[in-house]
Amino acid sequence: MQTSYIDTQSWRRDLQKSELYHRRGFGHGEEAEAIMATEYQSSLIQQIRSQNYILTEGRVTIHLAESFGFCWGVERAVAMAYETRNQFPTQKLWITNEIIHNPLVNDRLREMGVHFIPVVEGVKDFGVVQEGEVVILPAFGASYQEISYLQSIGATIVDTTCPWVSKVWNRVEKHKKADFTSIIHGKYNHEETVATSSYAKRYLVVLNMAEAEYVANYILQGGDRAEFLDKFAKAISPGFDPDRDLVQIGVANQTTMLKSETEAIGKLFERTMMQKYGVENLDSHFLAFNTICDATQERQDAMIELLEKDLDLLIVIGGFNSSNTTHLQEMAKKKGLASFHIDGADRLISRSEIEHKPLQRNVDRSMGWLPSGEIKVGVTSGASTPDRVVEEVILRFLQLANS
Repeated sequence: MQTSYIDTQSWRRDLQKSELYHRRGFGHGEEAEAIMATEYQSSLIQQIRSQNYILTEGRVTIHLAESFGFCWGVERAVAMAYETRNQFPTQKLWITNEIIHNPLVNDRLREMGVHFIPVVEGVKDFGVVQEGEVVILPAFGASYQEISYLQSIGATIVDTTCPWVSKVWNRVEKHKKADFTSIIHGKYNHEETVATSSYAKRYLVVLNMAEAEYVANYILQGGDRAEFLDKFAKAISPGFDPDRDLVQIGVANQTTMLKSETEAIGKLFERTMMQKYGVENLDSHFLAFNTICDATQERQDAMIELLEKDLDLLIVIGGFNSSNTTHLQEMAKKKGLASFHIDGADRLISRSEIEHKPLQRNVDRSMGWLPSGEIKVGVTSGASTPDRVVEEVILRFLQLANS
């Protein structure tokens, strides 16, 4: 999405003063935390943490990552959604997207009477929301256009956007104020990146280092403009011109991307602009950044440590549409370790069969996945995965391996 030039920083400040906008809880925090503790926490996981993140039972030794599962931003978003139901017990509640990428949590919200904005042919239908109804913005945030529309119809807005996502928006707004193009490392159709790009004056979304290198080469050497526009047709702002709009650039990111790649992409564009315009002119052509989420970084660092252990296989737990979970799986595959991305214990079908999602492929089944003899298995989970789900997977694995 693209906006004409709008001072979105001032707009956001004014939004926060509205009586129909809520960015904090409603005073029901203790009640929400108690429900979440019952529904999502796990005594087994607490036990494993207390045992130096190791559990041995029968022929299996579980090595649990030292940072995994629910992050602070996710806990905050879910707790605010629970509080919203308590605060508005009789009003119709909507949410603009999944609160987080976890089916258990989203199904629980449905049970609580929270309605999800319908999507018709790939487009959200906000026409279902009426004046006075309550709309929750998920942890990934919502676009400027979506929030403005909800304002215009008099909806009550409960904003659970993760502060780390808001930090990226602040960076993009600085790009806009300086008339720089925002290059965003992310997935162009991911709801967080859609929201982030909506605050930019001009933007280009690059998925990975290969795409970033293509852009860097274009900056340095020029190229086929039509080919460029075709390659990034879905990942650029309307009217984007690579010959005009890559002279001044700033870098931002989707907070759930692979930390090392985000850093490498930032350094690549910094070198590119120094080479193109000279070190002395760098500040006129490139804006540095620091928008990597602490929680994403901690989980990826913990995965690095986990992969240093002598493991036979790895289980990565999280929603199949969870970006941060997918990148944990990617790290395991780069290591060459047998690894399976699952979203729950029911994917462990039997000792011989597992249902999982390989990288960049649809959900599939594999045979002969469980090794014989003594097994050392690493376990981690994405930032949207409750401890209870991790517990269920561990118990199912132990049952199959030791039967």
